[in-house]
Amino acid sequence: MKLAVIGLGLIGGSMAKDLRRTRFATDIIGVDDNPESAQLALRLGIADRISSLEIAVKEADIVIVAIPVDKIVRLLPYILDHIPASTTVIDVGSTKREIAGVVKGHTLRGNFIPSHPMAGTENSGPAAAVENLFDGKICIICDHDKCRPQHLALAEKMYQSLGMPIAYMTSDEQDHTSAFISHLPHATSFVLANAVLAIEDRNIIFDLASGGFQSTVRLAKSSPEMWAPIFWQNRDYICEALEVYIHHLEEFKESLNNSDDKQLSELIVSANKIRGVLDGDNSSLTKNEETIIKFYTK
Repeated sequence: MKLAVIGLGLIGGSMAKDLRRTRFATDIIGVDDNPESAQLALRLGIADRISSLEIAVKEADIVIVAIPVDKIVRLLPYILDHIPASTTVIDVGSTKREIAGVVKGHTLRGNFIPSHPMAGTENSGPAAAVENLFDGKICIICDHDKCRPQHLALAEKMYQSLGMPIAYMTSDEQDHTSAFISHLPHATSFVLANAVLAIEDRNIIFDLASGGFQSTVRLAKSSPEMWAPIFWQNRDYICEALEVYIHHLEEFKESLNNSDDKQLSELIVSANKIRGVLDGDNSSLTKNEETIIKFYTK
């Protein structure tokens, strides 16, 4: 299987590593708009060769588009314009509505599989690529009814070779759910980092910071080139998620302002439900809560 990977960073590079390891891919063509990243990916063995976008998409059996979502929107129509009719195109962006919308009427829309593999770290670039990043993580495939069966089946086979169970959603459902489960944690991590950096004696705080702070703020190290476009494309659902989050922050603050021990304890006990969810027990959740998180806790 000849694979073209457009974007040789954390996600694209890690996919290339694992698809080579599992022998799903026998020839990997790398494409990256940063020449230094492209050459590093070549030295690290992520790609067998580096090529231009136009040549790579014409030669590949599968094209994986692993670039920031604003660039996917710009490049996806071009990619579908230049692939052979037998080629499958899979994007791995964290948003889906705008991406799917730009090729809605394309004659090769059925060749395109909108997907979101729910895996990653705060690191970026080819050096961040690792094996087994996706093993056991969930992959969302969107709007599968608009995909031609042979292309959908190939994408499913690829993700299964990565060890990923697959769930199916519409693009709208994916964006709404990701706003709470993926995008909100990143937004709050960025805000927490800025809040601490704004404190005058922050160096003392950093000297005392332990695992809890470091794990909470870890996502604030994520790439702005990747995350700013995600926030912009999904801004309506992210704003909804932020409003819900702010409401719960206000409740917490209110319990402290009012010296309400009972309310504070109830809020903590309610939050403790997440332990059962992460352990695979959804019995303490309402149906709505379960719907929001069930795809992301496997």
